[in-house]
Amino acid sequence: MNRSSRLECKFEGLIWKFRLITLIPVVMSLLGSISCFVIGTYAEISVLRKVFRGDFTHDNSTLLIGEVVGGIDYYLIGIALLIFGYGIYELVISDIDPLQNAESSSRRNLLNIQDLDGLKKKLTKVIIVALIVTAFKVILSFEVTSITVLIQYCAGVLMLAFISYLIGRTGKQWSPAHSSPLRMHPFILKSDVSQP
Repeated sequence: MNRSSRLECKFEGLIWKFRLITLIPVVMSLLGSISCFVIGTYAEISVLRKVFRGDFTHDNSTLLIGEVVGGIDYYLIGIALLIFGYGIYELVISDIDPLQNAESSSRRNLLNIQDLDGLKKKLTKVIIVALIVTAFKVILSFEVTSITVLIQYCAGVLMLAFISYLIGRTGKQWSPAHSSPLRMHPFILKSDVSQP
């Protein structure tokens, strides 16, 4: 092996190790998910305190429901950050061994990221659900004062129903039963199916 080949091998080894820099967004996304879970839990606990103290009336009950929905929204964002962190780690760094050895196939499929498209689809679904929850929270604050507001309210409900329908169809279309058995890694093509 001549000198240029040795330099090339060292350089390639260096840039291969440089992928470890993606540990920064992985760790930060996981910490961000913890923050979202804490904020969501705080929102839910604050609502429970008001309920147990009897600090609610017919007028502000809708606002309390909105706060509950807001807490759920934080949980969904935290789940999206978890999926992002797991996905980036699996795609760039290494497979997560405890995930591959999980006894439940449904749990493996939940966070099993095949490629960037799979990560994008999982994130898109969770983000859309979070947006639906946010829109539902806004709809709860609507005060029907005219026929125009009522029409807008009904249109918002129909839009949420239509989006939920589209998410359901997308989930069936990209279910694991219809996916390819080959696992596409961004650097290496490998198969989860044992070769004969």
